[in-house]
Amino acid sequence: MFDDLGGFPVTRRWPPKRAGVIQLYTLNTPNGVKASIMLEECGLDYDAHRIDIGEAADQMTPEFLSLNPNNKIPAMIDPDGPDGAPMGLWESGAILIWLADKTGRFLPAAGAARYQTLQWLMFQMGGVGPMFGQLGFFHAYKGREIEDKRPRDRYVAESRRLLGVLDRQLDGREWITGEYSIADIAIAPWVNTLATGYKAGELLRLDEFARVGAWVERFLARPAVQRGMLVGAAPAA
Repeated sequence: MFDDLGGFPVTRRWPPKRAGVIQLYTLNTPNGVKASIMLEECGLDYDAHRIDIGEAADQMTPEFLSLNPNNKIPAMIDPDGPDGAPMGLWESGAILIWLADKTGRFLPAAGAARYQTLQWLMFQMGGVGPMFGQLGFFHAYKGREIEDKRPRDRYVAESRRLLGVLDRQLDGREWITGEYSIADIAIAPWVNTLATGYKAGELLRLDEFARVGAWVERFLARPAVQRGMLVGAAPAA
């Protein structure tokens, strides 16, 4: 372990591979890839540590909890935090804002444009993520075993409502706020997983949201996105 991060117990379980670079603790989930995509888009150097939230339950270990008491991914340590001191950070939205402010990219520094971007980031954190995640549980995971489909249908309806909000916002725009931003980085992985991870395209009638579909395709075509989406994936068998 490198001395500059010795005060972070998480490094005892997942030692830094290189000195002086950001340490990212993640998995290739819709939330996890937000951080890795942002790091790739900003051209920042980082070490990625895969956190297995399945049977291994890495997120519940004392070492991980010392960095994120909320036992969720992603989390990170930036050795060059405020005033040059190392800083641990969790919650994907906070990570995106920090990296944007650190690099001066993908989030306006001031004015109305900054807050318009942040409101769409909050739209993901308060709406898209929780609602799409519940849909995934009731459609693709253990919740699908529940015979009463009213919970699933409630999240189908809310997910379609949110997709409609997004589709209307994209009318006449290539990106959510006009310019590519942390709002796109936050929301697009969640929309992508509706079809690819949850296999809910037909259930949600995703083809009715044509502007959303075209926007996701633009997002996935970005080389930094393609690299970031692979970070934290399970090793090839």
